[in-house]
Amino acid sequence: MRSSNPVFSRRGFSRDTGYAGFNAPPQAGGAANPYAGTNPYAQGGNPYAQDPQQATQAPPQYAPQTRPMTMDDVVARTGMTLGTVIAGATVGWLFLTENLGFAVGAGLVAMVLGFVQSFKRKPSPALILAYAALEGIFLGALSGYINLLPNMNGAPMQAVLGTMAVFVAMLVAYKTRIVRVTARFTRFVMIAALGFVLLSLVNVLFMAFGGGEGLGFRSGGLGIVFGIVGVVLGALFLALDFKQVEDGIAYGAPREESWLAAFGLTLTLVWIYMEMLRLISILRGD
Repeated sequence: MRSSNPVFSRRGFSRDTGYAGFNAPPQAGGAANPYAGTNPYAQGGNPYAQDPQQATQAPPQYAPQTRPMTMDDVVARTGMTLGTVIAGATVGWLFLTENLGFAVGAGLVAMVLGFVQSFKRKPSPALILAYAALEGIFLGALSGYINLLPNMNGAPMQAVLGTMAVFVAMLVAYKTRIVRVTARFTRFVMIAALGFVLLSLVNVLFMAFGGGEGLGFRSGGLGIVFGIVGVVLGALFLALDFKQVEDGIAYGAPREESWLAAFGLTLTLVWIYMEMLRLISILRGD
């Protein structure tokens, strides 16, 4: 169960990577596997079951095996990663508000670590927590800096509340099946996110080489529309994260996959917070 945010390659359930893929309408209410009988975590039987004909023989040698992932695992790992982000943000807010150079460096390193983990086949808890700490430092310093700007006092807290509201709203929409994650839904979100990221990069290039506001995607009326699109995309990626967690639990993903679920949720929430903070900054006239 690979999960990530819109910035990174989203490697979800696919037969090519040994994970279940979107092969039928998901979230079906029946007990049948909607992935055409392909359970990526099936072991083909109980590896510890004893052959009746060998019942009188010595028991087989024990081979350790990880237990399946549970919702408690996902909640615990997500709490650890988000807690690390908050701890890093506290450090950045208190000590690095006036030293954004160091904070930006931490953010760049965090981005590199995020890419590394996104392309690893197995989760690395140390790598994920290092990403969370450095990303938190960057977010805390940036938020503290914005909070000191004219008319921006309280903007970071508004962005936090807005991010929480988006998370709760999408969770309710997903659990009540208002939002259904299908193959078409996933393709749409991926294409939209790719276009959003490309436009953002083009805008940055125009700002760097042409000066001014670039193409205007981050200011004025167009900036407001672009910011709303960014928040909506983040919300849609939350739905993909929820779906991947649900499938991982339903089909017995290994316990270590809960770290990937936590990593993906953290990336998406960071995305939403950044877009929310940018949108609030534009609306408040900075």
